[in-house]
Amino acid sequence: MQEIMQEFLKILLASGQKGFELAFFILMPIMVFMMAVMRVLDQMGVLRRVAIYAAPVLLLFGIPGLGVFAIVQILFVSFAAPVSTFRIMDQDEAISDRKIAAGFAAILCMSQANATLPLSAFGLNLPVTLATSVIGGLVAAWLTFRIFARHLPDSLEKPATEEIRIVKEKQSLIQMIMSGGEEGFQLVLKAVPLLVLAVLLVNVLKAVGAISFMETLCGPVLSLVGISASSVLAIITKYIAGGTAMMGATIPMLQDQLMTATDLNKIAGFTINTLDPVGIAVLVTAGKRFATFVGPAIKGALAGILVRGVLHLVIF
Repeated sequence: MQEIMQEFLKILLASGQKGFELAFFILMPIMVFMMAVMRVLDQMGVLRRVAIYAAPVLLLFGIPGLGVFAIVQILFVSFAAPVSTFRIMDQDEAISDRKIAAGFAAILCMSQANATLPLSAFGLNLPVTLATSVIGGLVAAWLTFRIFARHLPDSLEKPATEEIRIVKEKQSLIQMIMSGGEEGFQLVLKAVPLLVLAVLLVNVLKAVGAISFMETLCGPVLSLVGISASSVLAIITKYIAGGTAMMGATIPMLQDQLMTATDLNKIAGFTINTLDPVGIAVLVTAGKRFATFVGPAIKGALAGILVRGVLHLVIF
């Protein structure tokens, strides 16, 4: 028993060190930089102009105009960033329940920046991942709007140029950069526990032989669609503990060459999204309507993720 405890403590300490290194030497520089850039673009009105031009197109898929901000936030900030936009959408009576469900489905299907940006440093094809996210998100939104949420009421919506109006306090360039960088740093701090636990999970499963067992059990099935057996752990971690945990479990495997960049890109369409217990739990806090219509949104997101997954398998 004592030997088991000593071995576990060794694994625990090694996992804590690895999780700390992932958070502060890989994730933090990327998130601080991206959050600073996004804050500058936001304050300069660039994102608002993009939203105004893109909103009429997105409305064809059932996504309300404000959904443009949520899409930008999920793709370039983090999985939790769309909550602020969702809250505004939830309180806006001009946005129908049907459009709420469609916009929610699109976000659940898309890749979150807090996973894609760090993984891009280890071989993830970022342009392809972003492109398939948009394609999958539009498919998810359209199917939700036309099929899965067709029983929900749909009302006329204000023109996109009128709907998109978020007043922001003017800041100097230095203030924008500092504010964005601080937000990025706070996101990293919140991710540290998940990263440490994810690395600990990987190391414990490796020590008890569970990884080898799962690879043997699931490997033949995954190989039929061209996915390596080594990807099993990343997939399981994703749908149990979320995208951040998946990233924390995947990076050490890439560093130890247990996975290749090709393996990562093949499973990215299925695993890098917000459709997991953590992502849903965070996003439904946006408001009552989002919590009510999560069912249709999940159905649409599953269809969109299937499209994304197939695209990644075909491309890679």
